[in-house]
Amino acid sequence: MAVKMRLTRQGGKKKPFYRIVVADSEAPRDGAFIETVGTYNPMVNPPKVDINSERVSFWLGRGATPTDTVRELLKRAGIKDNTKAA
Repeated sequence: MAVKMRLTRQGGKKKPFYRIVVADSEAPRDGAFIETVGTYNPMVNPPKVDINSERVSFWLGRGATPTDTVRELLKRAGIKDNTKAA
């Protein structure tokens, strides 16, 4: 089972709010997930990112691969990602 860290969309029409989740790579975008590890709110200025760095480090250590967007959010939050971009 391949595990990915990715965004799942919440919020209403034209008011996006995202959760950063750990999910099976074959699960749908807003489908089942394993754990929520943070949030991302692009509607405030500057965009707000809240990440549980302890859980993110745990999942990265277990082999979870972040998507490109999540990788950038982790970089902004100061969490080092040792996986290589595809």
